[in-house]
Amino acid sequence: MSKQVQQVETIFCHETGDDYLVVVERDGKRLFRAKLGLSETSAGPRPAKFRLKEGSSEEPRQPDEFVELARRAKRLRISEQTSAEGRRDLREMFAGYQLEDKVKTVRTCRYCAGAGRYSPITTETAVKDDTDWICRDCARQELERQLSFSGGGEVTGAAKERLEDLMMEVQDLERIVNLLTGQLDPDLTKFDTISATTDEVDPVRTDSLSLHPGLQDLLEDRFDTLLPVQSLSVEHGLFDGDDQLVVSATATGKTLVGELAGINRVLNGKGTMLFLVPLVALANQKYEDFQDEYGHLVDVSIRVGASRVADEGERFDPNADVIVGTYEGIDHALRTGKEMGDIGTVVIDEVHTLKEEDRGHRLDGLISRLKYTCEQRAKRRDDYGGAQWVYLSATVGNPEQLTEALEATLIEFEERPVPIERHVTFADGQEKVRVENKLVRREFDSESSKGYRGQTIIFTNSRRRCHEISRKLDYSAAPYHAGLDYKRRKEVERKFGDQDLAAVVTTAALAAGVDFPASQVIFDSLAMGIEWLSVQEFHQMLGRAGRPDYHDKGKVYVLVEPETVYHNSMEMTEDEVAFKLLKGEMESVMTHYDEAAAVEETLANITVGGKAAKALNDRMLGEIPTKHAVGKLLEYDFIDGFEPTPLGRVVTEHFLEPGQAFMLIDGIRKDAHPYELVADLELRETEL
Repeated sequence: MSKQVQQVETIFCHETGDDYLVVVERDGKRLFRAKLGLSETSAGPRPAKFRLKEGSSEEPRQPDEFVELARRAKRLRISEQTSAEGRRDLREMFAGYQLEDKVKTVRTCRYCAGAGRYSPITTETAVKDDTDWICRDCARQELERQLSFSGGGEVTGAAKERLEDLMMEVQDLERIVNLLTGQLDPDLTKFDTISATTDEVDPVRTDSLSLHPGLQDLLEDRFDTLLPVQSLSVEHGLFDGDDQLVVSATATGKTLVGELAGINRVLNGKGTMLFLVPLVALANQKYEDFQDEYGHLVDVSIRVGASRVADEGERFDPNADVIVGTYEGIDHALRTGKEMGDIGTVVIDEVHTLKEEDRGHRLDGLISRLKYTCEQRAKRRDDYGGAQWVYLSATVGNPEQLTEALEATLIEFEERPVPIERHVTFADGQEKVRVENKLVRREFDSESSKGYRGQTIIFTNSRRRCHEISRKLDYSAAPYHAGLDYKRRKEVERKFGDQDLAAVVTTAALAAGVDFPASQVIFDSLAMGIEWLSVQEFHQMLGRAGRPDYHDKGKVYVLVEPETVYHNSMEMTEDEVAFKLLKGEMESVMTHYDEAAAVEETLANITVGGKAAKALNDRMLGEIPTKHAVGKLLEYDFIDGFEPTPLGRVVTEHFLEPGQAFMLIDGIRKDAHPYELVADLELRETEL
């Protein structure tokens, strides 16, 4: 004890029932703990018992030893959490030994004090816990305990760091725990704001353009000047026939770039315009838009699959002035040898689809096959000078590289018309619907300075969940996905446009740009099907929030369920994915090929180009080992020389991978029912 007495720096006293816990420290490290009891004497309160604590045992010592320790100590500290009577008794006791100058009452962490640690805290370092204050280390431990108690599981990585940072910022444990149950405290949910930005671009006056008179008049009636991205495009050769990659945020007007180029060339006799999109829902909307805007100037047709799809039931017209189509719809026409007419302009919307694992190679192949078809047609009838290509995207991480690969001119515009607030909160699957209901009500009850009510798009991961959420919302809402028929989807679009719906609940069908003027986007899930969203997809979807002609700002809410996965193939949990997406950089757009994709595209190129298939492979963005792919096609009996066999033709016309083809062949040989084969095929695609 004598050695310890010589080295004492701080003695801390904290009331525990009728006694006091004493912590003796040197250099910030605890030397030992003890229990001190006081008794009232004629001279005032004095030490009556003093016991050293070691684990659960206590070693009695003489009370005078405590007095000697106090005299040797540099600092005597009394916990603020000690009762007023207890603080008074301790001060009187220390004053009786002329030690009052060393005494100070300090705020300490009650958890540390209870565990025999001296942890002084200040207004800047303390965290509020109910009516008390605790240190930061104990606050972190208590937050983890509360998480486990509430069933939140183990919050990992960036999500845990985010919660801890918020707790230190607001210094209130209860507010963070409430956040974990779906509370919408705006000071806590707000992650960041993507500011509205405007690049300095001199606007091009519409009356300065020399377009076909019909289009010129239409444009001048609608606008005095072009928007910045449109002006940049015009200044860099849009109407000179130059190929362009236009990269600009959602709602900046890049779609009109493609429309102006194509319609003007159609009216000037320079071939048909193809406007290609990834989704049927988007193709249907663009078809109607073209009909409404340009129907008095041009004939418009649509191709989304093997045949024309429209309310009137008309067939696809290859001789129409404008053909709106899905990637697969036009590719099917090429693979089956359909006449495509004299193509003068090709607009590829959402060109970042090139990077998608399942569909990217098909878009890559389509571009190569379509260019080949256009070139062959131009050689035979050189009366319009070849096709102009315009590629559109809001999300490209490598625009310079992609532009070079596409042999185009880059038109990049960084403007965001309105700011977007991004919020993150935590909730389980059932709690999410309650949070969504509150957010939808709050947004629909608000009105922008432009006179529009706030409306919401909720993205989720399945059609079933779309219907579940929309049924549970208090305000008018509707599901919207590819499983609905055309008439039902158009009704939802109309009602949303008329502000008769507070929300639509959708899967990926809306992510690619179906025109819903929403002010708010909610992510019920960060998965689409059984795959986590990519940074590109996430930005594409959140970009639907806020339109310059309707809203003052956009709002995005990411609802995160810690420790959740939606399929056992997912390696990350939703809380990990959330902050990866929020902080992530845009991925590069480039196509990658596995063997199945290489075989599928090579077969399609042989079907369309015959002996030119190698040249078609070579011009694609992704690298295809042509020799190996051709070897596999011969092995599978899909080709005979540079011609598809009857089997190969069926395989390519139905966009089958080799494994799918062999599964169907095997089923046919075993006299399997057609429904059984289709079910097996769907199941295989789901598992992949």
